[in-house]
Amino acid sequence: MSETRSDGELLRAAADGDRRAFEELYRRFAPWLTARLRGRCADAGVVDDVVQETFLAIWRGKARYREDGDVAGWLWRIGSRRLVDSLRGDGARGRLRQALARLRHRDEASAEERVLAGVEHGDLAGALVRLSPELRAVLQATVIDGLTTREAAVVLGIPPGTVKTRAMRARKQLREALA
Repeated sequence: MSETRSDGELLRAAADGDRRAFEELYRRFAPWLTARLRGRCADAGVVDDVVQETFLAIWRGKARYREDGDVAGWLWRIGSRRLVDSLRGDGARGRLRQALARLRHRDEASAEERVLAGVEHGDLAGALVRLSPELRAVLQATVIDGLTTREAAVVLGIPPGTVKTRAMRARKQLREALA
């Protein structure tokens, strides 16, 4: 029988790289944080990005818990600040646009560039709808949220090899749909 760790113990272990602690922390708090943030922002995509960025800050060690309050309040402070940043354009989508702007010197447009072009020209919605939910989730995590394969694997709860395979399939299908 396993012992249930406190929120603080989970948070400290997750910040130290304990994947299981991170997953448990995410299961405990992501739905709650999502619900609270959706009370502040009607765009579910932005809220999902912010929740992921909040937990990634913990995983990457960029956010440190000082043990001077409850974990939920601490997560709320991080999430609400990231929501404000995202709404100002400093979030993952803004960083993705900047990164893609630096890649414009390539001969052939990448799948990501075609996706963003589709946003501007209106054909992205149809292409994304045709992707399976699994492929869309990997695309969201790796392209829109800018997660590494390892980070996406943790957040999505699948092996890194599966993330790579699904990302490759999603890019291929989008390339074909947007051509």
